[in-house]
Amino acid sequence: MPAESKKQGKDRRLRLGMVGGGPGAFIGAVHRIAARMDDRYELVAAALSSDPGKSLAAAEALHIPRAYGRFEEMAAAEAARPDGIEAVSIVTPNHMHYANAKTFLDAGIHVICDKPLTTTLEAALDLAKIVERTGLIFGLTHNYTGYPMVRQAREMVLAGELGAIRIIQVEYAQDWLSTPLEKTGQKQAEWRTDPARSGPGGSLGDIGTHAFNLACFVTGLSCQEIAAEVTTFVPGRRLDDNVQLLLRFSKGAKGTLWASQVAAGNENNLRLRVYGEKAGLEWQQENPNELVYAPLGQPRRVLRRGGPGAGAAAARAIRIPAGHPEGYLEAFAQLYKDLAEQITAKREGGSPDPQSLLVPGIADGVEGMRFISAVLESSRNRSAWTALSGSR
Repeated sequence: MPAESKKQGKDRRLRLGMVGGGPGAFIGAVHRIAARMDDRYELVAAALSSDPGKSLAAAEALHIPRAYGRFEEMAAAEAARPDGIEAVSIVTPNHMHYANAKTFLDAGIHVICDKPLTTTLEAALDLAKIVERTGLIFGLTHNYTGYPMVRQAREMVLAGELGAIRIIQVEYAQDWLSTPLEKTGQKQAEWRTDPARSGPGGSLGDIGTHAFNLACFVTGLSCQEIAAEVTTFVPGRRLDDNVQLLLRFSKGAKGTLWASQVAAGNENNLRLRVYGEKAGLEWQQENPNELVYAPLGQPRRVLRRGGPGAGAAAARAIRIPAGHPEGYLEAFAQLYKDLAEQITAKREGGSPDPQSLLVPGIADGVEGMRFISAVLESSRNRSAWTALSGSR
């Protein structure tokens, strides 16, 4: 092990493990890059595939020191080592999130989990009880909350610069599933359209939860009721590929949400618009370094990452000078950095920077599963208004 990883105190890199993210996976590489970006973690152990042989071979190819064939074996072995992992990154298909997270939490290891939290609300609620019982850190990687200008937008809303929020419009449009790609053997399409691995939501769980989380994160409001229409356009597909929703938020705000993976001409078009009594905001993920601010009766202004008008929340999430684009990988890295601060503070008995607590956690994961459940119920009832039972 490198000498630096043996250092004690706040400067020591956290020992990280990973479950999933092996051959053919997209998101595993993203998480590995994000964890390395700020030099806060050292990836020392992994179970990268449900196939033990592939898992061992993949870890060797990535030069990960300790390779395991099964995640259960990894959790037990690492918990018993004096130099075992302190956190694990779970980047498996959705149906494995619960079992993985429970196993590592019970082993005393902090968890960083990809979204959605689980495949059922019941499993999410049970996992929340385990997190509460163990007192461990649990981060959910809704990565769009890590963008500097998303945090800038949240800071402005909570500071009252928009006044009382009236309207929230969020959409997430892609086109990559416009044809039955899953029938070609494409791995990402195959598991994301399989209810046994993805859960009951297709585009709803994959990208609709991101849109929902973004709207709640920026506004600080909770969604109370939903009227939904869930559609599967591609013949033979087993899960939805398009959802359209009306939303009623706390404090009287109204909203709409559209999530689609069959919107021709759209690559990763996540867009949020928030309108209050005094001003409006607009942010687009494909142009993430700009935030449009439109005060009522005044010219629209474009706030840029690292530029004039950007506040402390945005500045904390910036790594390079203004004019140099930052994006998807850096947003993921920000969540890893924030979680490293939380874990280190817990280990040292101190208090983390309050801004590090902006990372979505177990409560956000439960809320996401309430969202999925309510959307599906509303759609089955022909778009009747449906409450998010137990919503914050």
